[in-house]
Amino acid sequence: MKGISQILKTTKPGILIVDDSEDILDYLSHDMKDNYMVHTARNGDEALPVLRQEYIQLVVSDVVMPLVDGFELCERIKLTLELSHIPIILLTAKNTLQARIQGLKAGADAYIEKPFSLEHLYAQIENLLASRVKLKESYARSPLVHINSIAHSKMDEAFLEQIVSTILGHLYETQLDVERLCVLMNMSKPTLYRKIKSISDLSPHDIINLTRLKKAADLINSGNHRVNELAEEAGYNSPGQFRRNFYKYFKMSPSEYIDKVTMRMD
Repeated sequence: MKGISQILKTTKPGILIVDDSEDILDYLSHDMKDNYMVHTARNGDEALPVLRQEYIQLVVSDVVMPLVDGFELCERIKLTLELSHIPIILLTAKNTLQARIQGLKAGADAYIEKPFSLEHLYAQIENLLASRVKLKESYARSPLVHINSIAHSKMDEAFLEQIVSTILGHLYETQLDVERLCVLMNMSKPTLYRKIKSISDLSPHDIINLTRLKKAADLINSGNHRVNELAEEAGYNSPGQFRRNFYKYFKMSPSEYIDKVTMRMD
């Protein structure tokens, strides 16, 4: 399994192509290799270990395959905590309405009929990846955007709510760190890191800080404009540390945000 440092060094989006046709695998992987970190599997049964071992950001899967077909693979991904955030594009020669409905019910994010054009496939891939990047950036940069905005499944939403609830329940622990969060979440560090990184493009440390800062932003919007009190309520050791972190993430000081909120309320 790749270590955290290796995952961080990955620059191209990781794409898993699942198809029982070696010709399709060779064709797509060769064409995609310049823009994506491409992995392949010949059926859903082979795909699942790859998904757990590699940093995969999107799956392109055929539907009709031996052992575990595309519908079942899609369902397994969407029902597995560590994988449920991954978008899935299903490729199939089944062009009936019933097949399309079955794919959507299984949790597919897009459904493309064979034969397909590469241009269409690439457009779907880029749209799915780009839309998620925008949501992640909005969450990380805005004091008021809720973490649920980056969830793409009920399982992701429940996971993110559990993390935020856990951090908020331990705000008084000024030394709350990733190791402590892993214990509280009953998850290993690699598993917690991979899940948070995949959903948000952030580290668990970032999520801890952002949860503290967004709590402070909520307090500001509720009328508490004393920076010293805000720092203490958010679990920071000092107002200086609070100010530095607030500016680091939101590109404005707490005082500037207070002025912004005050002007909006006038």
